[in-house]
Amino acid sequence: MYRQPRQIVSNVAMRDSLFKYAQANKYSHGHAYILSGPSSKTGAARLAARGALRIGAGVVTVACPPDAVAEHAAQLNAIMLTPVADAQALTAVLADERINAICAGPALGLDQDRVDVLAAVLAEQRATVVDADGLTLLAQHPELMGLLHDKCVLTPHAGEFARLFPDIAEKLNAISTKGPAYSKVDATREAAKRAGCVVLLKGADTVIAAPDGRCAINSAHYERGAPWLATAGSGDVLAGFITGLMARGFAPMQAAETGAWLHVECALNFGPGLIAEDIAEQLPEVFRALGL
Repeated sequence: MYRQPRQIVSNVAMRDSLFKYAQANKYSHGHAYILSGPSSKTGAARLAARGALRIGAGVVTVACPPDAVAEHAAQLNAIMLTPVADAQALTAVLADERINAICAGPALGLDQDRVDVLAAVLAEQRATVVDADGLTLLAQHPELMGLLHDKCVLTPHAGEFARLFPDIAEKLNAISTKGPAYSKVDATREAAKRAGCVVLLKGADTVIAAPDGRCAINSAHYERGAPWLATAGSGDVLAGFITGLMARGFAPMQAAETGAWLHVECALNFGPGLIAEDIAEQLPEVFRALGL
């Protein structure tokens, strides 16, 4: 039996924002667009897409290279699928303004054409989650950092953070010999200010910071400990959660905070033995416990 959610359950505004209303249609809840990598590297995009759909995005589409269409089509039903060969094709598709949130990164790939695709996404200045390979592309191609904007959310783990912000990571990892130690909160806030967007630094003590200095900690310790989240694909689902929430109209900081909290609640609901495919499937029960 699912335990009553903690902490955020008292946040009436958050709970109310997750409601769906009878007079709405699917596009009232946004269109989340998940970019996929090539054939044999498609699972991460489907995990993100499933997360976006379960968290309430009205429409979710996976956009993939033509060689990956059959692979996705064999496993997608409610999630739509479209072939997108390159950055030019992506820009044409994004002429549809109903696509209001994009996830760029899970197994996206690192070739030059993927650099162009990420640049095309960022140039649109729509709500965007950059994760996984997207973060690696940012680190490898610093010119892409200049395309980040205030509707972006970066979701690095510690290794990705160190590649993106090596000087900040060095300060964070240095042994403090005097004065207050430079903390994970300090590091995430500095990174968010530099990037000009929300940064979510993953971990059992996930820290989320906005460029204006706002900061939140999503702790998964003690009774909220969820070590089962240390499993392949877990971060892809989180990226999908955040993308789906932004499609629904959540601001980047609110989407990152809410997505991270729900991610842990889903893990607690399932318990030991959790794999990434299980995470999004816990949302209906978590939502019912919230009174949604």
